[in-house]
This record gives sequence, C-alpha cells and structure tokens, in this order.
Amino acid sequence: MTPELTALTLAALLQVLQFVLFAVPANRELGPGYTMSPRDRPPSRSLSDKTARLQRAMNNHFEGLILFGIACTVISFSDQGTLFTALCAAAYLIARILYVPAYYFGWTPWRSVIWIAGFVATALMLLAALM
Repeated sequence: MTPELTALTLAALLQVLQFVLFAVPANRELGPGYTMSPRDRPPSRSLSDKTARLQRAMNNHFEGLILFGIACTVISFSDQGTLFTALCAAAYLIARILYVPAYYFGWTPWRSVIWIAGFVATALMLLAALM
C-alpha cells in the first residue's frame, strides 16, 4: 500500500473514532428515545457545548476527507507518489488528529491554523498530481 493510501486508511479510522467520541456522549445527553427515533422533531434537550464541538469536528472531517481521499486516489492510481506527497499525506493526518482536541477544548486561533495546515497539505497533493 502506498504511504498516501495508508494515511487515507488511518484518516478513515480516525473518522470512526470521532464518530464514537461524539455518539457516546450524544446518546447519553439526548437519550435513546430521541437517538433511536426517526428524528422528525428537534430533540427536547440540546447537546452540551463540548459534545456539540465533537459533532462539528466530526462533520468537518467528513468534508476534509472527501478532498483528501481524491488526492490520495489520484496520486496512488497515477503512480505519482513521492516523498513530498507522502509527507503531505502525513501532515494532513497529523493535522486532523490535532484538530479534534483543538476543537473540543476551543483552542483559538490554533484550531483554524491546524485546519489550514491539513487543507494546504491536501491542496499541495492535488497540485503535485498535476505536475
């Protein structure tokens, strides 16, 4: 497996972990009556600030993972992997790992700086694929 696809696989497992980190407290806070329902109505209780942050971090990773997945796929299937693209993939993964506590604990402006690092790493991989 290429380093880029390894990073993509680890990023997907991070997404699984983020889902669990969010789902456990959300189920406790909202109760199984709501979480197992069709959710046609808004919940009678709201999420705590930290649980809501976990949800937003998880959703943000879904969005970032789309571009990162495209970058890894293009690099790997076009056999354009280099040390540079492997380092970009590692930078994305490290940024996404750091993003979870940064969002959870409200580290400003570091949360945004970490997000930008992951985004730039992904964009550089896409640009490298074109060169």
